Amino acid sequence: MAARAEVVARHTGRAVRDVRPVSGALTEVTLDDGRVVVVKRSDAPGAARTEAAGLRWLAAAGSVRVPGVHGHEEGWLVVDRVPQGHAGPEAAVRFGRDLAALHAAGAPAFGAPPPDGPVEAFIGLAPMRNEPAADWPRWYAEQRVLPYLRRTVDQGTVGAGEAVVVERLCERLPGLAGPAEPPSRLHGDLWSGNVLWAADGQVWLIDPAAHGGHRETDLAMLRLFGCPHLELVLDAYQEEAPLAAGWTERVGVHQLFPLLVHAVLFGRGYAEQALAVARTAPAG
Repeated sequence: MAARAEVVARHTGRAVRDVRPVSGALTEVTLDDGRVVVVKRSDAPGAARTEAAGLRWLAAAGSVRVPGVHGHEEGWLVVDRVPQGHAGPEAAVRFGRDLAALHAAGAPAFGAPPPDGPVEAFIGLAPMRNEPAADWPRWYAEQRVLPYLRRTVDQGTVGAGEAVVVERLCERLPGLAGPAEPPSRLHGDLWSGNVLWAADGQVWLIDPAAHGGHRETDLAMLRLFGCPHLELVLDAYQEEAPLAAGWTERVGVHQLFPLLVHAVLFGRGYAEQALAVARTAPAG
């Protein structure tokens, strides 16, 4: 605990009054002025820098709320704590509008990392490469789907013969992608565990894998792993920034990336979901 207290003191400029472990990676630290911050430990090289850059980039949009970053160094990240509350319909509507504004803040390219963010980044515990490109279907196939598909094959989670169905879907992506859109500023790992319904009646986002991407990917991930009041969120989003026709038919295509990431990390069950998505994708 002493190391965590030293890190917090170094990045906040305040003395530490109390240290309380939350999990193996997270510790809540009370400062001498009563504020509480969270120090996050990660052994993956560059992970703290990646997350700090992502949080700052999302905050710069001035829309969805994210914890303030006090500082980071190799292996450590210090951010504000978000006191948790309860999911409510009013917060859901605000979240939908704010998420639309976040996406509209844009990015320089598909795959663009946040300013000061590394190319070799992370989504959760999995490596994720942020290599900018101008064309979404090709970038999504080459940088988001196929790298994780290859890893599942190398791990023996997916058979080489099974992988063909995903590879064929990638070949058809230009016809499945819908109308071309400019790159959006994505949270990038928008599952329900990273959506905090806070005590202030707002939704806050944590643990981003921020990059430039297609806005439907964030929305598809919300649906994949569940979100309280999801239909209210989506309705409010559409009032601010209507989605292109046929977006509901493209949800599975956008879910393919997080499903394959989870297959790499957690095994066959997610691989089977990814294969099912590829087998049932629209003709395009």
